[in-house]
Amino acid sequence: MIPATPDSRRILFLQGPHGPFFSGLAKMLRVAGAQVWRVGFNAGDAAFWRGSGSYIPYRGTVEEWPQAIDALLDSHGITDIALYGDTRPVHAAAVAAAKARDLRIHVFEEGYLRPYWVTYERDGSNGHSRLMDMDVAEMRQVLERSDPEAPLPPSHWGDMSSHIFYGAAYHWFVMFLNRGYRNFRPHRELSVARELRLYLRRLVMLPFHVITWRIQARRIKRGGFPYHLALMQLEHDSSFRVHSPFSSMQDFLEEVIGAFAEGAPRHHHLVVKAHPLETGRVPLRREVLKLARNLGVADRVHYLHGGKLGRLLDDARSAVTVNSTAGQQVLWRGIPLKTFGRAVYSKPEFVSDQPLDQFFAGATRPDARAYKDYRRYLLETSQVPGGYYSHSGRRQLLRHVVDMMLADEDPYDALKSGTAAPRQHLRLVK
Repeated sequence: MIPATPDSRRILFLQGPHGPFFSGLAKMLRVAGAQVWRVGFNAGDAAFWRGSGSYIPYRGTVEEWPQAIDALLDSHGITDIALYGDTRPVHAAAVAAAKARDLRIHVFEEGYLRPYWVTYERDGSNGHSRLMDMDVAEMRQVLERSDPEAPLPPSHWGDMSSHIFYGAAYHWFVMFLNRGYRNFRPHRELSVARELRLYLRRLVMLPFHVITWRIQARRIKRGGFPYHLALMQLEHDSSFRVHSPFSSMQDFLEEVIGAFAEGAPRHHHLVVKAHPLETGRVPLRREVLKLARNLGVADRVHYLHGGKLGRLLDDARSAVTVNSTAGQQVLWRGIPLKTFGRAVYSKPEFVSDQPLDQFFAGATRPDARAYKDYRRYLLETSQVPGGYYSHSGRRQLLRHVVDMMLADEDPYDALKSGTAAPRQHLRLVK
């Protein structure tokens, strides 16, 4: 049985979001009475952690890690582990070891209702979340005692520039100061040097991309044609890699553009929107134009590099994605949505089960009331106001998440039992 008092909690942090969030969270947990350690796998992990006595550098190989985490959990008497994303190899091994010991597992992720919210769950997130096994009827039953005023989802990411900055800084440390971690291998396929160059280019080119996106979006908005959206994801994102039927975004594009060419009315257009943090790892624009040309729809397919989704959704007829959290903004507006991968919002009430060519020909509308109940349930449980990257976002997030970690119940059980703390949802971070 996990001890309930903060003084007896011994928490081991693994890898977190780029930047100082995990360090700030650990500081507040220490103030509450918990003992905290951090395992670091590279110089980027070390750079953003405060407290050398609590930092544990791991210098072994990935193959040696399962045995190492077993030893750490036992030697330090760990009661909890905290990590960002549960699918990267070192985290998956740690989760397995923690579950074998019945430890508490705190999983952080980007918000299912991003921006301005982050996700906090126990034991797993995305395709491993408890939400995967819940239906809307069950959520409605729990919500009978709760009736908050749910805010509209903002149309832009709250701390994009901070996110890019910390990503570039993290990879700079790994690139130039990583001598003490010779066995470190990134969980992504690209080299650290390539990652750093892409982040720096993205940071420098951000103003240009904003201007370009506005020009392209204006042309689409003023085109006078009905259009559908294809919402791209980062190919290295854990949701895509682990919970998707596709091996690459090119495979997804082939499926989508092919079905659009076959099923969509001839006066309809398709807008392929890249992820806001897409750095050019994959030549998506070239692939989109090539596929559209080969299928005879080059004049009806458009590619947008990032930008604000909300403005495009205002006039969209439908949207398709693998399992992007952007699907939540689509559903909030009552727009038909088609998904392919495992997603926490893939409920039959509001995600289409039509074949994709039929979906483009005439999509059925989602059950808006069911989705609003689902969204309200998330805002009362796993969606925490704030952000990982900006100072104001971290401050807002820490107000809530420390007590959630120290609570005996996870966010879903806490709402059901009536012990969940109230959320000030309308105080959005800016």
